[in-house]
Amino acid sequence: MKSVSLKLVCNLTMSEQPWKPTVDQQREAYGTTLPDVIGHNLKVLLIGINPSLYSAAVRHHFARPGNRFWPALHKAGITKSQVSPFEDQLLLDVGIGITNVVAEATARADELTTEQLNQGAVELELKIQQWLPECVCFLGITTYRAITGQKKVAVGEQELMFGGQRTWVLPNPSGLNAHYQIDDLAKLFRELHDATS
Repeated sequence: MKSVSLKLVCNLTMSEQPWKPTVDQQREAYGTTLPDVIGHNLKVLLIGINPSLYSAAVRHHFARPGNRFWPALHKAGITKSQVSPFEDQLLLDVGIGITNVVAEATARADELTTEQLNQGAVELELKIQQWLPECVCFLGITTYRAITGQKKVAVGEQELMFGGQRTWVLPNPSGLNAHYQIDDLAKLFRELHDATS
């Protein structure tokens, strides 16, 4: 009986070791979904537009090397240590969840159709009503614009609520977003954290 338990523990540990997907594995991830990091009593539900192929392939959020999400959270003092994307469930311990407007992975966000975004917005509002986070935060001005139709959007807390909850918009933490570096992102994540603590 003990050997079976040890084998199970070893398999679980091995499956969570960081790994890099091949080009074929990323291609095969197209259209697949990535599970939310979500639970009750969340201070903040972070919302991306949709998963990248890399993240969908490894089944963890913000997993692509070069994404500044995890370093920015640590630098902001939200996580005690540098958390790996493969430890994304640990965010629940600090009251943070992660979801996406559209669940299906694509190579680029501009591949999403208006129909997918509209349906995603409806499903997102239902998810927010189910889990009732204190605040929702869209990661990316483009993400927020795409589902609200708001043209003039600034980073920070928004006047309009989404899903009945306080709403923030922060920059997309992708390494492709050259307008915000890790220090900038960390400062903004800290402001969000302080406002929801």
